[in-house]
Amino acid sequence: MLTATGKSIVSGIAVGNIKIFRKPDRSISDAPAEDPAAEVKRFEEAVEAVIEQQNDLYEKAVEEAGEDNAAIFQVHAMMMEDDDLLDAVKDCINDEGHNAEYAVRQGFEEVAHMFEEMDNEYMRARSADIRDLENATLDVLMGIDPDGIQGTEPAILVAEDLAPSETISLDKSLILGIVTRGGSATSHTAILARTMNIPTVIQCQEIDDSWDGMTAVVDGYNSSVYVNPTAEILKVMLERQEQDQKEAALLEDLKGKESITVDGTKVKVYANIGGPEDVEAVLENDAEGVGLFRSEFVYLNTKGNPPTEEEQFNAYKDVLEALAPRQVVIRTCDIGADKQVDYMNLDHEDNPALGFRAIRICLTRKDFFKTQLRALLRASAYGNLAIMFPMIISVRELVSARELLEECRKELEQEGIPTGPMEVGIMIETPAAVMIADELAEHCDFFSIGTNDLTQYTLAIDRQNDKLDPFLDTHHPAVLKEIEATVEAGHRHGIWVGICGELGADRDLTEQFLRIGVDELSVNPKATLPLRKVVRGLDLSLPEKVEEENFR
Repeated sequence: MLTATGKSIVSGIAVGNIKIFRKPDRSISDAPAEDPAAEVKRFEEAVEAVIEQQNDLYEKAVEEAGEDNAAIFQVHAMMMEDDDLLDAVKDCINDEGHNAEYAVRQGFEEVAHMFEEMDNEYMRARSADIRDLENATLDVLMGIDPDGIQGTEPAILVAEDLAPSETISLDKSLILGIVTRGGSATSHTAILARTMNIPTVIQCQEIDDSWDGMTAVVDGYNSSVYVNPTAEILKVMLERQEQDQKEAALLEDLKGKESITVDGTKVKVYANIGGPEDVEAVLENDAEGVGLFRSEFVYLNTKGNPPTEEEQFNAYKDVLEALAPRQVVIRTCDIGADKQVDYMNLDHEDNPALGFRAIRICLTRKDFFKTQLRALLRASAYGNLAIMFPMIISVRELVSARELLEECRKELEQEGIPTGPMEVGIMIETPAAVMIADELAEHCDFFSIGTNDLTQYTLAIDRQNDKLDPFLDTHHPAVLKEIEATVEAGHRHGIWVGICGELGADRDLTEQFLRIGVDELSVNPKATLPLRKVVRGLDLSLPEKVEEENFR
């Protein structure tokens, strides 16, 4: 047996076979084509295979996501029949003597660059479609099976690291546990793992490709991975897994009960989600609402171009209708930093966390932003919607965002499209926002404190840099004082204040949060019932049982 250690992100026990997640190697040789005619034939056969693949994806998407969401695959199939694209590749083979793989790379990139140089934003976005098709064609030529990357059987997924876009595209029903060599506790991959409640260990340096196919146990309680466990270890781990299942069954008794302390203090216990696929978890765990719908994952789920107004409207409407009358707080697009999509064509930045992201993108690409705002306003007619703007650092930004929202509302009224009432708030996730919280509160219905970024910016610690984990103190007095100051400012202006970052699920801080007046805690769905249990066991009329005050 091999015991490997790392840092636990999600407690629990996972038992199963290991599947090594290997990104496809598309390294291409510039070796000349010995038989150009044969290379052209290989390319033509690959084109036919990709067209068939895109048509199959279209049929699957129609069933799972509807006609509008599936249309992109029809567009891809038509693109693969474009004469300019096909001729660019064939000329590279016939005239320049290159092999099919090299010609595909050159030909598709040439066409992609042509789209990028166009004035029309929609046409520029097509460059990402071309690159998607380039990779699909190379996969056929090089014998890469995209489905083989994850496999088709439930397994413990082991990887160097996972980008948010990779994590979101995985079939979560096949993931028993996650182990990565890299990663940080506050990365969005870690957040997704918590949302899925999958036992996860990161920063496991002993990872080795030879583990592929071996039986293993992910021990999220002890930050360990046991590869080829002994019979004794396996027995102990299975017993602990069974104990977890029994404890989860006991929490079922809390469903339908209020999140209220012994002395009568109520707090809203909401859930954080990434999209419609998480609604079932919200309902299963009896969350009282959604405090953070990360709408950027609707963007990460869309290949080739941004989601249309109709696609977004359907996604938001589905969630609102399924959860009504529960409140659903949707954060507007927070693309940037560690959440990148090719079609946004964002420039490389040396320090993206401090760069062009979130509201900064939206206020400078107003057509892009208005597409989402229109979709949100349309969806507001179907449930209890609230929206919040991320990364606000000034009153000017907040006022500009609200003016665009009102502009969209008036457009929809003129078009005869109904909208509903909704609260509008902001994320408090920078020290600047904390410092001017009183001024911001005058233009808001609520604050939601994003403790992950607030901690990052307050402590000057990059949340994506695992080397800084030894210096990270999530209970740092400065962060806790900022939370208290934000709550006080919000209440002075009669608005409610919640926490939607990871600290909301930190049950060591629950009592302190309730004592300073936090109105709402939004956590991953699986954490809602354990948090409700803690809340219902508190009596705030009694002196606080702490040796040292966290907030002063």
